[in-house]
Amino acid sequence: MLGSTLFFALMTVAIRLASETLHTFEIAFFRNFFGVVAALPLVFKHGPGLLRTDRLPKYLFRCLIGVVSMFCSFWAIGNLPLAQAVSLSYSTPLFVTIAAVWFLHEHVRARRWVAVVAGFIGVLVIVRPGSAEFSAASLVAVAAAVLSGLVSIQIKQLSATEPADRIVLWTTLLWVPMSLGPALFVWEWPQGITWLWVAAAGGLGTAGHMLWTRAIKLGDVSALTPISFMQLPVVALFGFLLFNEDIDRWTAIGAGIIFAANAYIARREAVLARNAQTSAPLTGAKPGE
Repeated sequence: MLGSTLFFALMTVAIRLASETLHTFEIAFFRNFFGVVAALPLVFKHGPGLLRTDRLPKYLFRCLIGVVSMFCSFWAIGNLPLAQAVSLSYSTPLFVTIAAVWFLHEHVRARRWVAVVAGFIGVLVIVRPGSAEFSAASLVAVAAAVLSGLVSIQIKQLSATEPADRIVLWTTLLWVPMSLGPALFVWEWPQGITWLWVAAAGGLGTAGHMLWTRAIKLGDVSALTPISFMQLPVVALFGFLLFNEDIDRWTAIGAGIIFAANAYIARREAVLARNAQTSAPLTGAKPGE
């Protein structure tokens, strides 16, 4: 999960650079197109049988939500300060926790609900609805986080029967036509170094997706997702060096609250997992064992 976070951070920077000359829809298409190119070695590794699945409707639904989330996220990256856009994306674990209860029937205790509420307070601190600094663009970033949370749950459901590489390959293949349609309405060819940025976004995004899918398959979705907070310092550094962006006070405070909430959720999940592993061997044990 940490490795995927670093790749996604660099992808975010590449998207911001590409957004200076390209529309969000086109960036999403090229990210997916070059993502397929980066994922093709998976076919050579596993053979064409990797594409064999009986869960195509589930893939279609997951990819449709995912591509809308991508449009929202990429638009926010291009229209908000990088640190603010990424900070709001960290509300995803809060929505994941809620969705995990509904769809995965994970048991969430009272203290974790308190952390979720605290995280939402952090979101409000960043967005500041009703203030002069409020921007509708921040709501687009929140919408991306909500949809991303739903995608995480769907990945967890798919990974119960599907190998990680199949999930990555089908996702990238389906995203190409899904993102091409909207891109055609605003089409213009990238120029010069912009080709490098969109190609980098595709390669980095697919690499991050591969690691992220494996992490979700191996661990509890609500415990792993908060690790993505490590993306913020990387993105903030590039935002300062490349775009002369500082993290404003409210973004820093809100991000800190969201981080604390996510860190607590991750810690609680780790403690519960250790307790479960410790007590499991004792179940059904005979006296004296």
